[in-house]
Amino acid sequence: MPGPPGGTRETNCEHVEDVWLTPDLYKGDRSMRESGFDISFRFGPFGAGTHHYAAVCLNSLLYKVEADLARISAQLGRQQESEQWTERAAKRREQVNRYLWNPHRGLYFDYDFTTGGQSSYVYVTTFYPLWAGLASPQQARAVAANLKLFEQPGGLAMSQQQTKAQWDYPYGWAPVHLIAIEGLRRYGYNADADRNSSKFLSMILENFRRDRTIKEKYNVVTRSSETKVEVGYAVNVIGFGWTNAAFLELLHALPPKWAERLAAGRDGP
Repeated sequence: MPGPPGGTRETNCEHVEDVWLTPDLYKGDRSMRESGFDISFRFGPFGAGTHHYAAVCLNSLLYKVEADLARISAQLGRQQESEQWTERAAKRREQVNRYLWNPHRGLYFDYDFTTGGQSSYVYVTTFYPLWAGLASPQQARAVAANLKLFEQPGGLAMSQQQTKAQWDYPYGWAPVHLIAIEGLRRYGYNADADRNSSKFLSMILENFRRDRTIKEKYNVVTRSSETKVEVGYAVNVIGFGWTNAAFLELLHALPPKWAERLAAGRDGP
């Protein structure tokens, strides 16, 4: 319900009662839905502050688009366009590493425009800069060293915050696994990539053998497709396309010895 006019925007996920139905909240809600992370408390309760942040994931995706357009333009002989896209990509890379990289924690964090500083919300999108290729080798090493913050029996949890929202702990999602694992491979962390890929794929297979379905999301802590989401979509959709596609991509990238053990119902090489 609406709150008093003198209230402040609270980003602590424990203070959900302070979120009021204001025009700003509706803007944030629309932005959160458009982001695809619906719902996480990463941008405040119910993601209502999404439009107040420079997100690691969005800027990594934009960098990748700019770098790809520079390469494609060069291949087409459009040198001026290629140089323009190269300049844009370089500028974005510099700004991401200036504003979103935290050298003390070895992680990328979203930037909060309302506070003029980084968020402290540890989130698995810290692997997106690796996938996009904008991280330095030193930054990639630091991020890979922080895998322990996310790694669970079934793969990578979205965050460390148990908010009861579907894009937070203890849930894991196929497209994010694909991006994180490809990011690790890009910088040579193949053992970490293989291990987490095997965990995620074996969890999907284990649940498929039980009920013959592939689901939208999984509880990577309990290795189960039985999810109890209270904030977001309560029903775990069956036959979700991105889980199917990511499964095949991850499987094809695994060394044969890992794939053979997965087929036999076992983890590891």
